[in-house]
Order: sequence, then C-alpha cells, then structure tokens
Amino acid sequence: MPECIVCGKPVTPDEIGATRKLINRGATEFLCIPCLCRRFEVTEALLLQKIEEWRSYGCMLFPQKEKT
Repeated sequence: MPECIVCGKPVTPDEIGATRKLINRGATEFLCIPCLCRRFEVTEALLLQKIEEWRSYGCMLFPQKEKT
C-alpha cells in the first residue's frame, strides 16, 4: 500500500484520488488528507466534502462507495 510522502501514513484510495485531482493526474507519490489540507491551507472537512462532491459527479478518481 502506498504511503504519504510527507508523514509516511498509508494512504487510502480517496487520498490517492485527491492527490491526482489536486496536484497531478499522473502522480505516483501521494499525500494523506491532513498533509493535502496543510499544503492547500483548507480544512479536512472541506476537502472531504469536495471528495464526495467529485464522487457524486462521477469522477473516476474516486471509486463509488459500496452500499451497506
């Protein structure tokens, strides 16, 4: 599993998608949500809201969550 290049924490598929959406579509190194938020000076709540928004628009960088 890939790790955040700043803090070393394992990254999730949403964090991989956010890195690719915000930094570089072809990224092979990734940032976790807290490190992305520090880089862009936004709150985690805002970034998580944007991820859900992009997912609802059908952005392929963010896999649909399985319904339970």
